[in-house]
Amino acid sequence: MTDAALIGRVTAPEVHVMTYNIRRRVSGNRPGSPDRWAMRRHLVERILVAEQPTLVGVQEALADQADFVADALGPRYRWVGRGRDPSGRGEKCPIYYDAERLELTDWRQRALSSTPEQHGSRSWGNVTRRILVTAEYTDVETSARLLVFNTHLDHLSRRSRLRSARMIVDLAQAALAAEPDAAIIVMGDLNTDEQSPAHRVLTEAGTLRDAWAAAAEQVTPLFGTFSNYRARRPGGRRIDHILVGGNVEVTRAAINATRFGGKAASDHEPVQAVLRAGVGSDGGRV
Repeated sequence: MTDAALIGRVTAPEVHVMTYNIRRRVSGNRPGSPDRWAMRRHLVERILVAEQPTLVGVQEALADQADFVADALGPRYRWVGRGRDPSGRGEKCPIYYDAERLELTDWRQRALSSTPEQHGSRSWGNVTRRILVTAEYTDVETSARLLVFNTHLDHLSRRSRLRSARMIVDLAQAALAAEPDAAIIVMGDLNTDEQSPAHRVLTEAGTLRDAWAAAAEQVTPLFGTFSNYRARRPGGRRIDHILVGGNVEVTRAAINATRFGGKAASDHEPVQAVLRAGVGSDGGRV
């Protein structure tokens, strides 16, 4: 029996998007710790099986975790992305997609640094390597173009978050200049909330807008997206975000604070949105 979904699988022209920091597997957790991947992974699986998003941007996935997510989503799904270390190992920010619905036409991975094409490079004050994965899709049902970004901004360096945000906006603007009718989707753990300077950089030019705020319907209360395994409570900071731009309408948004017997699947809550790509910001078809 499948768990009840907040949104679940959608059909064209809707596109269901999820961003989810699944929390990297770490060693040394005490027995019974809610952070233990062995205890959490099947809870992550239950969320993914129930929701079946068209697109999922995952953060903090180590190699075995990335494979686990792919298996949990099922055989319809494919994914792109590699580890952030110079060797291609380490944490990934993979983008998973329903290959029966979306045709991948291109993808690439950049370092969030002053030398983005140098894999594993870092600058701007962040000690931890940070990456941006981009993928381009054609919706086989509607022919809409989707240009998708997935990232995980730095948790310590404000300067790094600001420079990374500017880089993302510049890439989104360039993508829209090349494909004016496309929909832009930015997913990620931004490690900062909607009141922050980095979020303002992302949204102030009008290229991108916050999907939670733009949604015609908010399916759930506002939950803080970093719970650290605590009980869910309305209110709190949204540090995990979906942003959209171009020809796209946000019909629904949700923060999935599901608990299983009081247990959380990750220290972050997944954020979800239902979009209609190929729709202008005024709601008209293009």
